[in-house]
Amino acid sequence: MNKNSHIFIAGHKGLVGSALVKNLTDKGYVNLYYQTKKTLNLKNTNKVENYFKKNKIEYLIMSAALAGGILANQKYPVEFFNENILIQNSLLNTALKLKIKRTIFLGTSCIYPNNVRTPIKESSLLAGKLHPTNEAYAIAKIAGIKLCEAIYNQYKLDVVAVMPTNLYGPNDRYDKVFSHVIPAMLLKFINAKKKKLKKVEIWGNGTPLREFLYSGDLAEAIYLILKSSQKKLIKISGNNFPLINIGSNEIYSIRDLAYLIKSKIGYQGGIYFNKNFPNGVFRKELDSSRIKKIGWKPNINLSKGLDILLKEINF
Repeated sequence: MNKNSHIFIAGHKGLVGSALVKNLTDKGYVNLYYQTKKTLNLKNTNKVENYFKKNKIEYLIMSAALAGGILANQKYPVEFFNENILIQNSLLNTALKLKIKRTIFLGTSCIYPNNVRTPIKESSLLAGKLHPTNEAYAIAKIAGIKLCEAIYNQYKLDVVAVMPTNLYGPNDRYDKVFSHVIPAMLLKFINAKKKKLKKVEIWGNGTPLREFLYSGDLAEAIYLILKSSQKKLIKISGNNFPLINIGSNEIYSIRDLAYLIKSKIGYQGGIYFNKNFPNGVFRKELDSSRIKKIGWKPNINLSKGLDILLKEINF
């Protein structure tokens, strides 16, 4: 890959996609391609194939997905299945047909079983039952990983699957239903401060542990994967299909996260942990030793990352 390579970024407006556009643009890559949902339906394989042919796409980064927190996963499982599987199949089959030089599939740490030893190794995939709060999304992503692996094994296409931990950063989704934990908490505390509410309600008992990764750090990891040789990626994956975890090793309980955000916002009220709502998986922490073998490490800690977000939303 060089600065003139034709790279398509699916989901360029989202949390990960926008970070990738910034990362590659800052590095001088001049042929970045992306489209909105209105201009290119990623679920339509024929349209995707024609677009790729026309623009001579050489590299594909799959960061387009329907994602959300516990509430969205519970409320819209059909949409989480269909949207993600249709996008994945369309892009991956196009990559196979056109022999794209390298395809990077973005998964999620929720693909791993609920009760598994931490930090979670890539070999833990399918080693147990998933947590019911995000089962639909996880199964859709597992289907994508397994299609990647089948294409890699059967057709020898250069495909890499990366599993990031809980992400946050600029261009995240601030929505009462679809937000992940950090933007959801930011919304709650900002709203409580503005309305001078006496307390903020947080789902669960506050004990679950989460690993948080800034989207810009993930973008840098993906860039290093794009630049690495296939031989190296296979080697760090134990001479198997390249499946690579990407985590920060920065662990916070939901309780500690809530109090950190409360402090950042300057909210003076109390916090109520509502135990009638689900906690989700108790602990999510990835073994990121594979990605570290190609020289990657995170640079933005959670406190600094939150400061960046608050500046972005003009708080």
